Amino acid sequence: MPKLPVAVQNMIAWPKKRRSSSQSAEPAARMPSMQQAPHPIRPGSEGKSCPISGLFADEAEMKQGMSAPAALALAQLEADPDIAEERNTLMLKKAQVRPQKITVEQRTQAAMVILDQKFVPLNVFGGSHKANSQTRQLVRSIGGLPTLRRFTTFFYKRAFVDPHLDQFIRSHEDPHGERFATWIAEKLGDGTPWTDERRTRPRDLMQIGRQVHEVAHDRSSAHFAAWHSPKREAHKWGEHFKPDDARVWMRLHFWAAREAGLFEPQHAAFMDYYTRFVGHFISVYSSKAPPFTRDSARWSADPRNIEQYLASGNCMTDVIDKPLERELRQLPSDERLYTGSGQANPSWPYEMGSSR
Repeated sequence: MPKLPVAVQNMIAWPKKRRSSSQSAEPAARMPSMQQAPHPIRPGSEGKSCPISGLFADEAEMKQGMSAPAALALAQLEADPDIAEERNTLMLKKAQVRPQKITVEQRTQAAMVILDQKFVPLNVFGGSHKANSQTRQLVRSIGGLPTLRRFTTFFYKRAFVDPHLDQFIRSHEDPHGERFATWIAEKLGDGTPWTDERRTRPRDLMQIGRQVHEVAHDRSSAHFAAWHSPKREAHKWGEHFKPDDARVWMRLHFWAAREAGLFEPQHAAFMDYYTRFVGHFISVYSSKAPPFTRDSARWSADPRNIEQYLASGNCMTDVIDKPLERELRQLPSDERLYTGSGQANPSWPYEMGSSR
């Protein structure tokens, strides 16, 4: 596991501050008081975010009061190259006088782009996914954001009625589908709709134990809130995602893609890339999950799997709490290995060939 920045280590080790019962009883009305930062603040940097952790001094205190494993897992999320880049993009957007917009002419031209079904290698450098002209063409070839919205709407309709996934979703009122669709569009290079929305997103405060935390302002804080959802079983409350959680998520996600027509032959190049894309991003939530990505994509192609799932009360009994090593052995032999992107000869999804 890579060594965490010193400032993040100090944040985890920073002693808890006791709070009165009145503070605990009014999480929405009161914010945690300012406290000395876990490291010296250079002159001229007062009131600015830390360039390493992305936190402000008063936000750092909000991360106290959590368990050591939860704090470590959150710090690892925040140190992830993709999440760090998303944080930098938001900071740059906030510094702009006007957000950049894509003109109607540009969108019209993009909609006319016709791909020759060329399969595009996953564009990951330094552990972070990078959009380019090819990824932009891929997402626009399926219809761009409107198609992604339909796709993610299907997904959350499935997730809300799946007892295992729904335990991580504390509220159905948040615009989950819209946020997810704009995130996908942005990560594939079709503008910055997710970052633009985050610039004005209302603060979402959640009381976790005795502390009040700001959540759902980025991916790391949204998943931290999911770990601490009040719907979770007491003995699992606060635990980060496990491989079976990720597998249920991926199966439903690819099923929604199938319902949205994205597995049709004309979208083969997009889905080849998108399957790799999911294989890359799922690793930050569960490092053991990427080998199951392609299997999860195939799952909804068999109507018998859907019938069994529905008959079981929307519960994937063949996945939940199953031993990881046994489940890996059931995969095709060429899908069991996951090296990450940093190896000299990396495995799928980072190798140059197609996953067809």
